[in-house]
Amino acid sequence: MKVRVREIPERIFSYGVMLFTFLISIFPLVWVVVSSFKTNKEILSNPFSIPKTLDFQVYSDVFTQYNFLSYFKNSLIVAVTATLIAVFIYSLAGYIFGKFDFRGKNFLFVLCTITLLVPGYSRAQPIFALINKLGLYNTKTGLILVYTSFGMALALFILRLSFASIPRDFDEAAIIDGAGFWRIFWNVNLPLAKSGMVTAGVLMFIQAWNEYFYALVLTADEANRTLPVAVQFFNEAFSYNYTRLFAALTLVILPGIIIYLLVQEQVQNSVASSGVKG
Repeated sequence: MKVRVREIPERIFSYGVMLFTFLISIFPLVWVVVSSFKTNKEILSNPFSIPKTLDFQVYSDVFTQYNFLSYFKNSLIVAVTATLIAVFIYSLAGYIFGKFDFRGKNFLFVLCTITLLVPGYSRAQPIFALINKLGLYNTKTGLILVYTSFGMALALFILRLSFASIPRDFDEAAIIDGAGFWRIFWNVNLPLAKSGMVTAGVLMFIQAWNEYFYALVLTADEANRTLPVAVQFFNEAFSYNYTRLFAALTLVILPGIIIYLLVQEQVQNSVASSGVKG
């Protein structure tokens, strides 16, 4: 396919913008990872230099000396549990919003998703009061409950489009075969909405994994402390040991990146199918 001469400047500009966006997005991550292999002297003398050696001992020190595994386990339990609960509940809600017509449907959907317009910090007082009233303060269960609710708006947007894009012919064929509501949802629609579910799940997991404010407000001791909160205390523990601090930061951000890379095809398929539907 030949490119017209007048299109060349447009393409150069487009590729330039994409390259610039990619670089400013990926550079901080690369810099943190690279800096974790440098000594304090190298970091302070030339922050953008290449490490002379690749010594993984610093990662071993972070794991063994600072209770890192306990914080990692807490984050994993909270993020995975909240994600699984949210994906199931919001898949059912997305299926109903996407496939059924009922009075007040649009109003109810707006009511469920309007939280996207409300700053998260503005809900701190009522959330804290509710969690405290339920006796869930300083528990993983309290964090799981909060993170499950936080994923509602975005998950409903994604899952509603995902289920709405599935032809109703499949439902009608299942009804003719005698299938009921749950069988149609579980055996027919759920497998076809897999890409949307994976996308919603990944976004909710990353949100829960990286969340700092409510993890700080709703927990009080190390037994329930998650990694984002622990990083704050790592700053104090490591003092001016930037190498260990960057190693800890690398270990915090890697799980989300790895999960996204493993399921990126499903995420792209979900975005593409939603775009076609729209």
